[in-house]
Amino acid sequence: QVQLVESGGGLVQAGGSLRLSCAASGSIFSINAMSWYRQAPGKQREGIAIITSGGSANYADSVKGRFTISRDNAKNTMYLQMNSLKPEDTAVYYCYCRAGPASYWGQGTQVTVSS
Repeated sequence: QVQLVESGGGLVQAGGSLRLSCAASGSIFSINAMSWYRQAPGKQREGIAIITSGGSANYADSVKGRFTISRDNAKNTMYLQMNSLKPEDTAVYYCYCRAGPASYWGQGTQVTVSS
């Protein structure tokens, strides 16, 4: 079992920045890649960034160049640095990982970007 807890969401003006954190606990030795997803009102959940255990990262086109995913394996924590935020970035942000055959989601953290 793995538990994921996100934090760091909030309300920010367009052009601002936020940093999200995702703290993992439990059977963390079995975690490989970790990801950030988001779900805007009335839309499907979408993957926006993924990072491997070795630190390789990939991004959705919608956030490339503005968001940076990172992880601190010593702290069992993954981060999402979000810069140049836009109103269309407003969503609930979730962290996700696979550990063995199972997959796990955090509870989500709300990010609201005002224009």
